[in-house]
Amino acid sequence: MSVFYERFERHDHAEGIKGRSTHYCPGCGHGLVHRYLAEAIEELGIQDRTIAVSPVGCSVFLYYYLDVGHTQAAHGRAPAVALGHKLSNPDSVVVSYQGDGDLASIGLTEILHAAQLGVPLSVVFVNNAIYGMTGGQTAPTTLIGQKTTTSPYGRDASMGQPLKMAELMAQLDGPVYVERVALFDAKQRVRASKAVKKGLKLQAEGKGFSFVEVLAECPTHLRMGAEEAERWVKEKMVPVFPLGVKKDVSATASWGAWHTPTYETGAVLEAIDARETEAQRFAKGFPETPFGGDELGLKFAGSGGDGAQTAAMLMVHAAVNEGLDATHIPSYGPESRGGTSYADVRIARSQVLSPDVPSPHALVAFNAPSLAKFGPSVAPGGIALYDRSVIREPHALPPGVRAVGVPLSEIAAELGQPLVKNVVAIGALLGATGIFPAETVLAVIRQALQKRPALVGVNAEAFARGARAVERGWGRAG
Repeated sequence: MSVFYERFERHDHAEGIKGRSTHYCPGCGHGLVHRYLAEAIEELGIQDRTIAVSPVGCSVFLYYYLDVGHTQAAHGRAPAVALGHKLSNPDSVVVSYQGDGDLASIGLTEILHAAQLGVPLSVVFVNNAIYGMTGGQTAPTTLIGQKTTTSPYGRDASMGQPLKMAELMAQLDGPVYVERVALFDAKQRVRASKAVKKGLKLQAEGKGFSFVEVLAECPTHLRMGAEEAERWVKEKMVPVFPLGVKKDVSATASWGAWHTPTYETGAVLEAIDARETEAQRFAKGFPETPFGGDELGLKFAGSGGDGAQTAAMLMVHAAVNEGLDATHIPSYGPESRGGTSYADVRIARSQVLSPDVPSPHALVAFNAPSLAKFGPSVAPGGIALYDRSVIREPHALPPGVRAVGVPLSEIAAELGQPLVKNVVAIGALLGATGIFPAETVLAVIRQALQKRPALVGVNAEAFARGARAVERGWGRAG
């Protein structure tokens, strides 16, 4: 089976010529590098083992064209994602395909540490000396004197010298093979093809980490024709980024540090000093709510130290113990400066389809900025539970949203443990909604405090007082 798809079904639904052409601009070097990558995978017979990781940038749509496994990574994080794939499946051949704005800028930390680690990975680094997809800004590899949208008079010394990534990689102990190639004529293209293949072959043979830098053309942002752009790479880029092998110790290299991963439950529990136990269930099933459907969204928000993240995790564990699917997505804002950090919790009858909660059915706000920020997004018929100790005048909420004010901080202070106000909040949330029976959360609290049993009592009392502070049920005032 050909590695290159015969028809690019993902490219704008393959309508018209787009089913046979890439999304790249005419003269762009990415298309050639894609071809060499596909040919190498096919010639080495590793198609079923290959996973390509592409980040943000012009290469973001690599999965349009290659019939291999694919993962999309956040900007600059492709090496970290690639490491995850490789360590969890050592037999895979993982390719991190990145551009200069991605790898040499926001992803510089990731590529340096991945390379120094030396795990067998293949990095293909396309260097066209500019940010392509985002509008032609100065990149870490932009040449001195080169004009970009953010250096309209040309890059000068105040902007720093261009980073020479191949030389930087070659100085590290981890990589076994580093080479820089180009695409501006037939001879260079042959060398580029061979370098890409060698980088993959070394990984397939378990040799180690390889890094292939490809000097490529970007006619669009150079404002040149294809042939003129090729000459520019040859005459301007090559003197700054000399071609050739920068490091090659592959003849004697051998990566022998694998610890075969296991996903067997008993082995994993033994490694973390835990035991496999079946959680006791107290609920009759998925929570009954006025909203219907098979998913429930909660949002916990407050300043740093309010315990919003811990409260969210306790609710997730409670849902999982009841045999439901649940997710927790934390977001840490400028809480140290009085802002808000929050956590989204999604609970599903069978499977969470999307973990974010843009319109929560229930919001728990520990401070005024959190209520002001997220209160307007609560779903109609939902609940906005807030700490009445610190929020005297709650912001207006959408029609149909019930405001439930509970003195969370005061109750916690009365118990002599200010930090348990998040448990007071969970008690109030269950009291106001009836999402789960009380024992569901109390069991999770006991589980979380196994190594600190002295704190179980005060947390149980905090939960009970929070529950008593409101009247049970979605539809009744608290």
